[in-house]
Amino acid sequence: MITLQQDADGYVRMNRRYPASIRIAIAFNDGTSGEFSGKVLNEAYDAAVAEFRAKNGLDARGYDRNPAGRKNSGNTVDFVRVHPGMGNQQPQR
Repeated sequence: MITLQQDADGYVRMNRRYPASIRIAIAFNDGTSGEFSGKVLNEAYDAAVAEFRAKNGLDARGYDRNPAGRKNSGNTVDFVRVHPGMGNQQPQR
């Protein structure tokens, strides 16, 4: 089992997807803890990546289709917002 710690801003460090069947424990900053499947965290990660790409004008594959210029090469998401009841909600479409 993997254990993650939520930071003061409500995020956990997650820079990759986990196997869907793995169990992940999260210690929340309010003192509670929860156990989630990799699938639930992967959905949160996918939502964070989609939001990042939309805010930065990237396409679905993470590429910037604008003319090349000097910019940050880190087109990745390292932190994902989590909350205690996230496994009980229906995915938004």
